[in-house]
Amino acid sequence: MSRLTIALAKGRLLEPSACLLERVGIRSVCGFVDSRRLVAESVDGAYRFLVVKPVDVPTYVEYGIADMGIVGKDVLLEEARDVYEPVDLGLARCRLVVAARCERIGDALLPHRSYRVATKYPNVARRYFQERGIQIETIRLSGSVELAPLTGLADLVLDLVETGKTLAANGLHPIAEVADSSARLIVNRASRKLNAARINAFIERLKGETV
Repeated sequence: MSRLTIALAKGRLLEPSACLLERVGIRSVCGFVDSRRLVAESVDGAYRFLVVKPVDVPTYVEYGIADMGIVGKDVLLEEARDVYEPVDLGLARCRLVVAARCERIGDALLPHRSYRVATKYPNVARRYFQERGIQIETIRLSGSVELAPLTGLADLVLDLVETGKTLAANGLHPIAEVADSSARLIVNRASRKLNAARINAFIERLKGETV
């Protein structure tokens, strides 16, 4: 039996992903979450796991290094890789939103204006505003995007939020919801055909845990 490789995202999604895999019968996944190992195998050797940055999960899957992966929908929207996305796993539910300073909400998203938008998701931002006929300049930041409007670096932010508390604490308010985000199972298209029976069975087991 050939071994299947699953790419898992580092960070806050790693532990819940590992626990989900344990619940569907793949033993020894949780054991390496805190080990700092980047490659591990299940007890029976049927699965190999690669632990990579979230943004890299779709790349490993698209190129067939991994047969499957677990990653947030926000990453999939930004990267737009050619992968099959069969299951919403329901983990790490968040929202991608556009936010502005509370005192400037009335001036936000006017079609005749141009805005600077600070974000970790420049591709998502460009598509979202272009569809609405609004001109923007994207400013890519890797963290603390809430600081950008406070310092005059940007007019708006487009970011992933869970509760909105960080936005509120920095005087920002959501003015538009771009998309919902949660963890998704993704599958390499060639692997889906070559290992159809095993992958389809795996998908059904995951669906049973996410109902």
